Amino acid sequence: MSEDRQPENVAAAARPAGKRQVTGASTTSTAQLEAKKVARTSDDEKVGGGVAAFLPEVGSELKKVIWPTAKQMATYTIVVFLFLIFMTALVAGVDFLAGLGVEKIFVQ
Repeated sequence: MSEDRQPENVAAAARPAGKRQVTGASTTSTAQLEAKKVARTSDDEKVGGGVAAFLPEVGSELKKVIWPTAKQMATYTIVVFLFLIFMTALVAGVDFLAGLGVEKIFVQ
């Protein structure tokens, strides 16, 4: 609780408390908002780059990928198959039990 109390020498500095300042003052000025609007509209013109730029961009992104080793791939594959077997058994078991329950209800 001592964190809530500010030392007297730092009391003048604005301290954020969630989405708004404690004082209720705006944290952004109109000039900052206008600058963001201008920056956003100038960036919108650069979006894409055309069809010709697509494949080189894909190649550069694929170079950033950290590919798994053969041992990691084998481990991941085994984990996926075990999960699939478990989920198949779970669904089959629930289906079987639900079928027995419905059968009991309608046979009586």
